[in-house]
Amino acid sequence: MNRRKFHLALFAILGSTLINAASADSKTITLASLEWPPYTGTKLPEQGASVAVAKAAFKAMGYELKVEFYPWSRAVQLGKSSPTHAGYFPEYDSADVRKDFHLSEPMGTGPLGLAQRVDAPFTWNSIADLSSKKVGVVQDYVNTTEFDARVAAKQQKVDVAIDDGKNLLKLGGGRLDLAVVDSNVFNYLMKTDAALKSYVGKLSMNAKILEDKKLFICFKKDAEGQRAAKIFNEGLKKIDVNALMKKQLGG
Repeated sequence: MNRRKFHLALFAILGSTLINAASADSKTITLASLEWPPYTGTKLPEQGASVAVAKAAFKAMGYELKVEFYPWSRAVQLGKSSPTHAGYFPEYDSADVRKDFHLSEPMGTGPLGLAQRVDAPFTWNSIADLSSKKVGVVQDYVNTTEFDARVAAKQQKVDVAIDDGKNLLKLGGGRLDLAVVDSNVFNYLMKTDAALKSYVGKLSMNAKILEDKKLFICFKKDAEGQRAAKIFNEGLKKIDVNALMKKQLGG
């Protein structure tokens, strides 16, 4: 019995070693992502703005990027624990994210703000002003440091949805006062999501943004993740990130 356990353990170690060796020799990097148009998505041109940037950076270094799409929480988990994934993206910076991942250099930005009903505009100056409002957020999304801290301290009422589209439906239906969403995502969904058609002209972005968020790739803190991060960061220096983002976002 002990000999059998020894053999099983040996096979597991050898298997892991072979996977890591293959990864080190491969010219293909695999990352997990989500459907988050216009930044990422299976049906978007070049799979979205963030994917276009990531692929261009890796290509500049002689590597191919393979992107696999999953629900967000699953993408994060695969980026953390799957032996075939070097990480996941796009992500915002936060202390919690940095505990488990090595962040790349910034690969673009996105304006994070608040969607509101046109018939109920909201004026605010500080995050504390939102405390009386029920705000929609997406499960496992990083928002802003101050906003998330207030949520954790139970100083901010939130309602959690599985994606931005569901939040906007709740907002349009009067179940939320506001919804945290990237402005580009909001504009894309309002133009393309059939479920939101009845709310076109009835929802808008608040004039004040929460933060212009930098976007990153989260790489594992193992040897393969560090290797992929180094390749990507060097590749970023060889491309025009702003021009690629502008082209993909139609700016």
